[in-house]
Amino acid sequence: MMQRLGHRFILVLVSSALAACGTGTDDHAEDVGTAPAALSPDGRYILKFKDFSKRSSVLAAAGGKLELELPEHGVIAAKLPDAAVQALAKNPNIEYVEVDPRRELLTQWPPYGIAMVQASDPALASLDDGRTKICIIDSGIYTGHPDLQGVPVSGYNGNLPWNEDGCGHGTHVAGTIAAANDTQGVVGVAPGNVSLYIVRVFGNNCSWAYSSSIINALGRCRAAGAKVVSMSLGGTVKSFFEDLAFQAAYNDGILSIAAAGNAGNTSTTYPAGYASVMSVAAIDRNKALAGFSQRNADVEIAAPGVEVLSTVPWATPSVAVGSNVDSGGLIEGAAQKTVTGALVHGGLCDNVGAWEGKIVLCQRGVTGLAAKVDNVRSGGGVGAIIYNNTAGFFSGTLGTGVTSTIPAISLRMEDGQDLIAKSMGASVTLNTARLVPGGGYEWWNGTSMATPHVSAVAALLWSQKPTATNAAIRNAIDSTALDLGAAGRDSSFGYGLVQAKAALNALLGISNVAGSDSIEESSSVDTCRTAGESCSDDAACCSGTCQNGKQVCK
Repeated sequence: MMQRLGHRFILVLVSSALAACGTGTDDHAEDVGTAPAALSPDGRYILKFKDFSKRSSVLAAAGGKLELELPEHGVIAAKLPDAAVQALAKNPNIEYVEVDPRRELLTQWPPYGIAMVQASDPALASLDDGRTKICIIDSGIYTGHPDLQGVPVSGYNGNLPWNEDGCGHGTHVAGTIAAANDTQGVVGVAPGNVSLYIVRVFGNNCSWAYSSSIINALGRCRAAGAKVVSMSLGGTVKSFFEDLAFQAAYNDGILSIAAAGNAGNTSTTYPAGYASVMSVAAIDRNKALAGFSQRNADVEIAAPGVEVLSTVPWATPSVAVGSNVDSGGLIEGAAQKTVTGALVHGGLCDNVGAWEGKIVLCQRGVTGLAAKVDNVRSGGGVGAIIYNNTAGFFSGTLGTGVTSTIPAISLRMEDGQDLIAKSMGASVTLNTARLVPGGGYEWWNGTSMATPHVSAVAALLWSQKPTATNAAIRNAIDSTALDLGAAGRDSSFGYGLVQAKAALNALLGISNVAGSDSIEESSSVDTCRTAGESCSDDAACCSGTCQNGKQVCK
């Protein structure tokens, strides 16, 4: 998670001697607004007007610059000189002035989470094909991704075109929700039961957006008819106006769901911290709380957010042996290109070997990644594959400022062991070139990755009972969650791990959805193999499909 701004609170100023700011004031007004206790670091503020028609004259008199208008709320976002802030708060035409806080994406770096949240339960395979619209406020989406074909999608451009995604965050979120259940890639939680509406608020670097932009996006979501608003984003500064906007949306039947935050402490992230928004914590494949997941009284529900495999808008690093292709992670600092050579096993690669023209498979551990890759290069190797020494995937870097002239990728332990068993001496192609756009897949970590699991479950429930209220959907999710941690709701997991089948049964009034039966079903998902793991037949896989040729679970 990126660093957040510190908390700032609204200070109510009461004065009998009003100081109106410039022109456009009402000489007969006798009340004042509120002002922020601290100045904005970049001079941007939210101004709520009592008379919206006077916004231009008031702003001009203050020497401000208009950034965004929200007429349905009587609000503008504007850049203001520091000296004008307190004076504007005393202007009788203004109800309040507050900092326009930044909102950032909550991401760090196979979908085992689909089974964990019961979305792959056979009982859900025969659901009606009604679709609930989810609005994703994020960085856009790459609509050309092969695993997102067939999903009804539209959107609003915001700062940039909604159907493009420069940093991949929005596309990754969308894949967790709606990736197609086909013979390739991954599958989403509810591919046949959702439509998507995309509002883009982040640029190609995905650094941050303003709270006012999020509120504007919320209005676009509502206008588009979305029932669920999914936000894998947040910031530590609370906004009075933002709180009101989300409460108004909730009062009108919208269910907003947001990431709890990745700071790994007990601070609160907004909008997840508002009462009208469900706050989502992240857990790993063992149902343990992710170390980065924030813990506070606002956390309501938990979902998988560690090593979540989903769609990205570029071709991803891979190693191919014939028709078998394993996806990996680019080791930061290594060269980005495509090489071909015979595959050899270098063990730990803690010493230089005779590897001229070879692609060298190295086990993680003992020596650092930079040393392993440099040993391969020094031994004449043209590429390095570092496979994990524990189950699962890992992301890696050669170190700050360290580069290599040969490509190198990280690989899951299971995939590395499979290469050792079947492919030693074979000609392999190692590709680390990032081709944009492209239809790739990556494992990411974050409460950003947990949030779309819950958003998709909410939409899945609504698709089966369109007349349900947002409160009923929320209650069904909370009341049937698999309790984790301390008994009952706690600050780490909230009510627990979201359970799609149990929640649907509760919503439809089907008995025996809670208690031991539900827990036994949830625990049983670990006995099957998740997407990307090796398999010999369909029965071994949680998805029910063992892909021929690859011999890995779909």
